[in-house]
Amino acid sequence: MSMADRIHIDKKICNGKPVINGTRISVQIIMEFLNAGDSQSDILKQYPKPGKADIQAAIQFTEKQKFTY
Repeated sequence: MSMADRIHIDKKICNGKPVINGTRISVQIIMEFLNAGDSQSDILKQYPKPGKADIQAAIQFTEKQKFTY
């Protein structure tokens, strides 16, 4: 799956924020955890639905969009 398959933007979901496809877990939340020093394993304990590839897609999305969280 590509990043485009893993990140979804819909104005009806989380006010149009990019989310992990099939969830309401925003890319912003993932990045805030990572920026706070949490590991991918820590995030997966909190949110078991996304996988490591989804977290990587969130990182790639952020880098591509030049977002900062």
